Amino acid sequence: MSKQDIFKQIKPEIKKVFGSSSRLVSKLRSICSILIDNIDYCDWAGFYILEEGMLHLGPFVGNETEHSVIEIGRGICGQVADRKETLIIDDVTKEDNYLSCSIKVKSEIVVPVIVDGKIFGVIDIDSHQKSAFSLEDKAFLECVAKHISSAVEYKES
Repeated sequence: MSKQDIFKQIKPEIKKVFGSSSRLVSKLRSICSILIDNIDYCDWAGFYILEEGMLHLGPFVGNETEHSVIEIGRGICGQVADRKETLIIDDVTKEDNYLSCSIKVKSEIVVPVIVDGKIFGVIDIDSHQKSAFSLEDKAFLECVAKHISSAVEYKES
């Protein structure tokens, strides 16, 4: 099945999550589960939420990580929060500013979630495969980020 087919298949599930009355944390956790359950190269999916000037680990699915708080600008997640633009990392071993969560992780995509022009947090997806993520993943996850943006109200931190 192609990436486009996978994304087409899970899009209704994601829309259903945002149509529910559950709390944002539950919605984010559901999104992580949908990604992990349906995308075979997705081995860790989570959110880091900006609180008090730092990214704090939010809902995630996958192995525990020691990186529960990340400074803006540090690591791939911190860079995305700083720049407010998606980064696709084909080979994490070639990144000087990469924060390793697991030796199994080979590639990563991080997408900013922007609310009212300000960073709310980031979607972080890791893969045990090199070069797992493409522009198709970027477009799909940026669409998910827009859904999240419309579901939250920005709170100054």
